[in-house]
Amino acid sequence: MLVVALTVAGCGSNPQSPDWIVLIDGDKGMDNWYVTGSAANWRGEGGAIQADKTAGKGASVLASKRTFKDHAVYVEFWAADETNSGVYGHAPKTKRINTASGAYEVQIWDRNPNAHYSTGSLVNVASVQPIYKAGGRWNTFEIHARGTEITVKMNGVVTASITNAKTHEGRIGLQFNAGPVKFRKLLVKEL
Repeated sequence: MLVVALTVAGCGSNPQSPDWIVLIDGDKGMDNWYVTGSAANWRGEGGAIQADKTAGKGASVLASKRTFKDHAVYVEFWAADETNSGVYGHAPKTKRINTASGAYEVQIWDRNPNAHYSTGSLVNVASVQPIYKAGGRWNTFEIHARGTEITVKMNGVVTASITNAKTHEGRIGLQFNAGPVKFRKLLVKEL
């Protein structure tokens, strides 16, 4: 319990301090990412980096050009009720980023047919009560990854916490699979 309490306390860091690396600020920051997977219409527009259409099958993922080991991530995102998206961490490969490649994914999908892995969960790793809904409003994720421990907070509430993460270093990824998604702030702090 003490480890979880200390981990959660670390998620509440001030994302305005100078030791945070800004990857998205409003509609600025596309130059910090590679596009992987299917081609989607990722763009900076209307105060956010967003996507709402894909030209291929499967997910499109923005992969950070930098890799991170122990880190905290602060994300502000908007999703529609039908959106299927997510935030990846410790993604080891840039050509194909998914949970099968070793990355962990914080889910954004209110209508996931498997409700245990709906919004706020760590897909296939840490389930969530399907009470956390993102659709139709701006939300925050705070993700704290140190060594084998990962803790997720959505709108200030812990939704998932695990020990024994699959990988311990890699890229941050932003997934678009279906439905519109917008990211207006993404900051990373190395721990």
